[in-house]
Amino acid sequence: MTRRFVAALSALSLACVAVPAVAQQMDPAVAAAQREQMSHLDWMNGEWVGTAEIMVGMGQTRTLRHTERIGPMLGGLIKVIEGHSYEANGDTGFNAFAVVSWDDEQDRYVMRSYVGGMSGDFPLETTPTGWKWSTPSRGGEVHYETVHDGDSWTETGDFVAPGREPMRVITLRLHRTADTDWPAAGAVAPGQ
Repeated sequence: MTRRFVAALSALSLACVAVPAVAQQMDPAVAAAQREQMSHLDWMNGEWVGTAEIMVGMGQTRTLRHTERIGPMLGGLIKVIEGHSYEANGDTGFNAFAVVSWDDEQDRYVMRSYVGGMSGDFPLETTPTGWKWSTPSRGGEVHYETVHDGDSWTETGDFVAPGREPMRVITLRLHRTADTDWPAAGAVAPGQ
């Protein structure tokens, strides 16, 4: 019985090692198709600066300086995004990180987002002028919509709950200020 168990465990171990190795192999045709899909989001690349107006109570908002830096990685297969809001004294008011990719099986974009110790995968739908996505929130959802026009970007987030009118909880107003080679810049050089 022990030999069979050890043999089964060994076979399982080899299978577990082989599956990731196969998953890491790249199919050039699939990669090219994914890069083509991701190229529709190239307008996002760069540094963006502006404001985040956040609802902090009924009829009360707070405005923070907000920045976004966005760039491609893995040869354009993914888009990396960092959003950072600053208090008036320079302290961090909000910081989020996301990775956008194309999901062949679901035929759509997916955004993996990280903020405040939480993370999640969210479908991202492109529109002629930007994109839409939503995230669960206590008692409902927050629906986000981004509209870009050249070097400006406005993103709104509305809390939506059954039987209630949508309530605006955030508005970002950003202007593209620069190109950036982030996040690909500064990679460890071969041979170091």
